[in-house]
Amino acid sequence: MGYKILSKKELCPNQYEITVEAPYVVRNAKAGQFIIFRAEENGERVPLTIADANPKTGALTLVFMAVGHSTQKLAQLNAGDELIDLVGPLGQPTHIKKYGTVVCLAGGYGAAPCYLIAKAFKEAGNKVYMIMGARTKDLIFWQDKMKDACSELFITTDDGSLGEKGFVTQVLERLMNQEKIDYAIAVGPMPMMRAVADLTRNKEIYTEASMNPIMVDGTGMCGACRVTVGGKTKFACVDGPDFNAHEIDFDEVINRTKIYKEQERKRSENCNLLKMADKKI
Repeated sequence: MGYKILSKKELCPNQYEITVEAPYVVRNAKAGQFIIFRAEENGERVPLTIADANPKTGALTLVFMAVGHSTQKLAQLNAGDELIDLVGPLGQPTHIKKYGTVVCLAGGYGAAPCYLIAKAFKEAGNKVYMIMGARTKDLIFWQDKMKDACSELFITTDDGSLGEKGFVTQVLERLMNQEKIDYAIAVGPMPMMRAVADLTRNKEIYTEASMNPIMVDGTGMCGACRVTVGGKTKFACVDGPDFNAHEIDFDEVINRTKIYKEQERKRSENCNLLKMADKKI
């Protein structure tokens, strides 16, 4: 049984949103959890955080960037096509409760999972600030959805083409100086999440980071997604993906994410050569 793609659209350059018919997954999905899909037979297993879920229709929304072979393959599929398989929801949900004032920080495509997270915190009675950051305005998406999910939305871009020029941390620092922040969660590139953790540590603001290390089976058996948190080994797939950001060994995680960069580059080059050969034929 495959999983039918209901819709697909390009949100911004090389970044896509798809909805998939997956009622059994949606029925149990909570903010912060993820799924693992395969786009083709014998394809690799790829984790994606759940961006949205509609229990009434059974539609699961995923957002991804087409960077490696499997996500490029997924980007080639359209409405009506099917994924070979999809498993989830996996991982522990984000720790939603009434903290008081919550800040959600989304870097790049990390904005997608932050939607459900912010929405859940708001529904729990929190004042929710959302800070979205990207290199340029062309990489910002879901602005209207984010406004609905939070109390106030801030946008930063590295080049100043939209919102404030700079990074999410400068807005966070300003908010920290203006009022009491009770909880923060960062979702996005590792350097961004580490910068957020460094900023909130001195203020003793409890902060979590949604970890996205290399992952294979997603059930805690392979150990590929191990992360050192507070000096102890944790598995992002079953213990996370959210962990206390002040206790994460970010240097170790960042180094581990680079392990297969060369293999990924060669695989992409080979796939591009095959595409060029097909066109010539």
